Amino acid sequence: MDWLVTPFEVAFVQRALWGGLLVSCVCALAGTWVVVRGMAFLGDAMAHGMLPGVAVAALLGGNLIIGAAVSCAAMAFGVSMLGRSKRFAPDTAIGLLFVGMLAAGVIIVSRSQSFAVDLTGFLFGDVLAVRGRDLMYLGVALVIALLVTVLGHRAFVASTFDPRKAHTLGLRPTLAQVALVGLVTLAIVASFHVVGTLLVFGLLIAPPAAAMYWSDRIPVVMVLAALLGAVSTAIGLLISWHAGTAAGATIAAVAVGTFFLSALAAALRDRFGARKLGAASVAALAAVPLVGCGSGETTPAAEETPHGYVAGAEEQQEAQTRLVVADADGAVLVVDLLSEQVTTVDGLRADHARPSDMAGVRLAGDGRYGYVSGGGRLTIVDSGAWTVDHGDHKHYYAAPIRTIGTVDADAHAVAAHSDPALAAVVLDSGQTLVFDRTALDQGSVPRARRVDGIAVPYGERLVVADDAGRVEVRPRDDSAGQPLPAPCPQPRGQAVTRRGLVFGCADGALVVTRRDGEFAAEKIAYPAPGADRATAFTHRPGSPTLTALAGRDGVWTLDIRKRTWSRLAIADPVAVNTAGESSAVLVLTGDGVLHGLGPETGAAQARLELLPRDAAGAATIQVDPARAYVNDTSGRMIHEIAYNDNLRAARTFAVDIAPAHLVETGR
Repeated sequence: MDWLVTPFEVAFVQRALWGGLLVSCVCALAGTWVVVRGMAFLGDAMAHGMLPGVAVAALLGGNLIIGAAVSCAAMAFGVSMLGRSKRFAPDTAIGLLFVGMLAAGVIIVSRSQSFAVDLTGFLFGDVLAVRGRDLMYLGVALVIALLVTVLGHRAFVASTFDPRKAHTLGLRPTLAQVALVGLVTLAIVASFHVVGTLLVFGLLIAPPAAAMYWSDRIPVVMVLAALLGAVSTAIGLLISWHAGTAAGATIAAVAVGTFFLSALAAALRDRFGARKLGAASVAALAAVPLVGCGSGETTPAAEETPHGYVAGAEEQQEAQTRLVVADADGAVLVVDLLSEQVTTVDGLRADHARPSDMAGVRLAGDGRYGYVSGGGRLTIVDSGAWTVDHGDHKHYYAAPIRTIGTVDADAHAVAAHSDPALAAVVLDSGQTLVFDRTALDQGSVPRARRVDGIAVPYGERLVVADDAGRVEVRPRDDSAGQPLPAPCPQPRGQAVTRRGLVFGCADGALVVTRRDGEFAAEKIAYPAPGADRATAFTHRPGSPTLTALAGRDGVWTLDIRKRTWSRLAIADPVAVNTAGESSAVLVLTGDGVLHGLGPETGAAQARLELLPRDAAGAATIQVDPARAYVNDTSGRMIHEIAYNDNLRAARTFAVDIAPAHLVETGR
C-alpha cells in the first residue's frame, strides 16, 4: 500500500490536501446554490472575470486577493445593472462582461513579460505550493461562508423557489440575491490564488451537481458535495503524484468524473429500482478513498515528553523552513522563508579566526544546524527549525535562533549529517568530527570525537568509509564494528536518502542499506570507465535522486531506485541540484543562466538569466519540495525559483552581506 500512502507523507502534498479540503467545503456551500439557482454561467464568468484585477494588482505590487475582489465586485455590479434591461436576457449581459473582462485581463498580461508566465498559474493554480498562510485564509473564508449560508438559508430557499412569496414574508429576495453573489465571490476569491480558476469552478459545480442525484434537501446536498470534493482532491493528488500530471487540473478532472459516475449510478438505480441507495450510502462509499489515503496513524495517548521534544521549542503545523547564509568573512544570517524575517547571528568573528584565513570560510548544514568553518575554527549555529520524522508522521519544531558555540577545526566543513543521537561534520581533510546531538540540542557544544574517514549516522549506527577504501558499520561509540564486503576506493561525497546511504567512490557509488537490522552494500558503477567522477552530491532532502558535477561539460544524475547513472551534457556547469520525482535537473552555468533539463534525456526545458557572470562561480542551488534557492553575491540577495513553473522567479530576499554560502534547514 506504499503507493497509496507515500505521496501524503510529503509536507507540500499534505498542505495541498488540506487546501483542497478547505476549498471543497467553501465551494460546496456556494456551489450548491449556484447549481440550484442555475447560476453556473455567472460563476464561470466571475471566476475568469477576476483576471484584470489580479493583473493590475500584480503589476503594481499590490495584494492579489484585493485585486481579485475588486474585479469580481465590478463584474457583479455590471451584471446587476445590465441585467435590469428588458431588451435582452440576463445571460447576454453576463456573456458580454465575461468576454470583456477576460479580454482586458489578457491585454494587461500581454503588456508585461514579467507577469505573462503567471497566466498558466492563474488558470490552473499551484496547489502544490500551498503554504500555511494560504490555509489560514481559506479557514477564515470557510467560517464566513458558513455564517452566510446559515443566516441566509430561509431567504435563499424562498427567493429560489418563489420570489414573490419571499417578498411577502419580508425576506427581501433582492438582498438575498446580493448575498448569494457575495457568497460565490467569496468562494472564488479565497480559492483562486491557491488552486486556480479551473479548479475553483470545477469544485464549485461538479460536486454539488453530482450530489443532486442523491438528495433533494439543500443541507444534505452541501454535505455530500463537500465530501465528493474532498474525495476528488485526495484522488486527484494521488493520480498527479504517480502520473506526473498537473495537480490542479487532475483534481478538477476527477471532480467532473464524479458527476458522470453519479449520473450513471443514478440511472442504474432508477432502472433497477435500487431505491435504498441514498445519501447515506453515497457518503459511506465516498469516504472509503479518504480512509485508504490516511497514514493509518491513530491519535496517540498523551505523553509527558512528546516525540522530538526539546526544551524551549514549540511544535508547529508545518515545516519551518529557513536559510542559513554566510559570507566570505564569516558573517552569518538566518532567513525565515515563511515570515521573510532576517536574523543576524554570531559567526566566525575576528576573535574566532585569523583574519588572513577568513577568505576560506565554508558552510555545511544538517537540517537544523549550520556549521561555519574557517581560520581553524568551527562555529555551530542553531537555525531554530527542524523536523522529527517518525516514518508514518512528522513533527515540526521552532526554537530561538542562536549560536551554540565554537570548537577547534583544522579543516573546512564540506557536509554535515545527524540523527537524534549524533551529529557528524565531514571535513575536507578526510576526517569527520562527531558530536553528541543531545548536548547540541540542549545548547552546549560537547567535545568532538575525531573519526578518520567519512562518517555518517545511519540506521542507529555510524557508517564510516576511510581512505583505504574500507566501509565499516560501527556502534555509535565508534568501537569496532561490522566491515562491509564492498569497497569504496577514494571516497568523496556522501548523501542520505530514503533508499539508503550513498558514498561517492572512484569507480561509482556505494549504496548502504539496512533491512531487518542487517546492513548491506551495493555498488552502482559508472556507465563508462574513466568517466569524470562525482565528488559531491546534491539533492532534495531524502530524495533518492542525486546530482553532481561531471567535469566541465556535463552533470550526473544518480537514481538510487533504478540503480543507474545518467550523464547530461551541458557546457560550463558550476552548480546542480534536483527535487527528484521526475522534476527537472537544475543547472547553473558560468554565464549565470539557470537551466532546467529533462531528468532522463537532458533536453532543455526552460532557462532563466539569473546572475551576473562574476557571481555565478560562488553560487549554489538548494532545493526543497516546492522551491529552489540560489545565492547572488554581487546583488546581495537570494533568489527563490519555482522550478515546476518554467523556472519562474518567485521571490527575492535582500540581505546585507554577500551570501557566499547557504544551506536550508527545517526539513
